[in-house]
Amino acid sequence: MSATHEYRATVSWTGNRGTGTSAYRAYDRTWDLESPGKPVLHCSNDPLLGGDPARYNPEDMLLASLSACHMLWYLHLCANAGIVVTSYRDEPMGIGETANNGAGRFLSATLRPRITIARGGDTARAEQIHHEVHHYCFIARSVNFPVSYEPEIEVG
Repeated sequence: MSATHEYRATVSWTGNRGTGTSAYRAYDRTWDLESPGKPVLHCSNDPLLGGDPARYNPEDMLLASLSACHMLWYLHLCANAGIVVTSYRDEPMGIGETANNGAGRFLSATLRPRITIARGGDTARAEQIHHEVHHYCFIARSVNFPVSYEPEIEVG
């Protein structure tokens, strides 16, 4: 039997310069993300679409969500397999496209984790676990584009 979960957030547009959306360039593409009990995250649109490059945008957060979900499941499955992970850092990359009418989408994402496992750890098994994570990761199971993995595992 499966269980359902609720996730809640508040997204509030903060870019009204005083005249609202009276013209395309009359407003900022900024907004705040809030979730109960968590700090506010100040966000913007993709810089390619007029957003503030110093703020997170939805595309950044989707890519980070894929990476974080994969990492957390990877750590869980390694712990279950007796593999001691001592370091994990990912630098994922997403590929997107924008159509002539402005509509955009992700075509793919590649996770590139750099992992250190404790001496005596099974590096082949540690690599294989990456290919098992997609059976569990809530985010990766929810997107409609391919997510691939290019892990590097070293023994430390």
